[in-house]
Amino acid sequence: MAYDPYKALYIHLPFCKHRCAYCDFTTRAIPKDSPEIGEYIENLVLDIRHASREGFLSQIETVYIGGGTPSYIGTKHLSNLLYTLGVSMHLTPEVECSMEANPESVTPELIRDIYALGVNRLSIGVQSFDDELLKRMDRIHDGARAKEAIAMAQERFDNVSVDLMCGIPGQTPEMFLDSVQQAVDLGVKHVSIYPLTIEEHTPLQRMVDAGEIEIPEDHEDREALMMGMAPNVLLPAGFHRYEVASYALDGYECEHNKKYWTGVPYYGIGVSAVTMTQNDSRRMRKQDGYVVDDLNRRQMMAEDLMMKMRMSQGVSVDEVKAAATLLPKVLQVFRDLQKDNLVKLEDDRYKPTLGGWLLGNELYGRIYELAP
Repeated sequence: MAYDPYKALYIHLPFCKHRCAYCDFTTRAIPKDSPEIGEYIENLVLDIRHASREGFLSQIETVYIGGGTPSYIGTKHLSNLLYTLGVSMHLTPEVECSMEANPESVTPELIRDIYALGVNRLSIGVQSFDDELLKRMDRIHDGARAKEAIAMAQERFDNVSVDLMCGIPGQTPEMFLDSVQQAVDLGVKHVSIYPLTIEEHTPLQRMVDAGEIEIPEDHEDREALMMGMAPNVLLPAGFHRYEVASYALDGYECEHNKKYWTGVPYYGIGVSAVTMTQNDSRRMRKQDGYVVDDLNRRQMMAEDLMMKMRMSQGVSVDEVKAAATLLPKVLQVFRDLQKDNLVKLEDDRYKPTLGGWLLGNELYGRIYELAP
């Protein structure tokens, strides 16, 4: 089908030094000198060149290299990947190029090389600065190493983000807020906060089932409490909450993630990476060669409204009214959401309330059900 140009590129590196107990991502622990890593990178290089020849990368505005742990594979492989990217698309300083890293694999050499080759935003998976909590989650760094990694990154990168986790077994609100405060004190520009999810078929789930780790009955309530307390530290420090899980100083929002939430076409390279292709009447997602989503115009409109409610700006009243041409019940749904205090009407926009974010499945589900 004829389609809109891709604006975002995601590259997946499915390798780690150690797989954490809670992880259900497409990744696996593998020796750093395994030839499999080099073979995978060479395949990525071929895929990038193919995408460039086909014109898929000609209008890319953001790049995100995720995993896995991209920083783990080392500068040789990353340099090969980034050099190929640089000669295959317009990887200018205006293009946001993010890469994920874990503290234990951040080195001065890594920082120097990836910065020189076009990465301009680093997202570090800290999760917590508390050593006991890190051990409980089977992380292989400690709080001191996390601080060292942030400092090393800041030697080159102005735009450093950290991921933190709430709802870790044994974590109190005070412990969580202490990690948030430490991130602020270290001068990071962006903080993402994720609640711990106990995924099926993970070591964490097996430990919970075996009674080795106790998850309190009010686990989700505790997570919601911590998520709700984070702004108490971040807002006075100059951060603003621009989407459900992320806070940024002005000018440091993750543009790549914003494209995901606003219906912008994106191209995926690597195992499990998703490509979203669309035009005015159809939206299709493919993963590993298979179609995993195929939406018509009505479903696209409902999905766009739902995804935008992940962001603090929400959707304008005019957008909702325009959607009513294809989704006749949409105005009533938003009025009901407002009545239930899941959204608020502010500056002619429907915006999610804190309660709406905490009850995201309810908020998003009621919008998405407009076009099943």
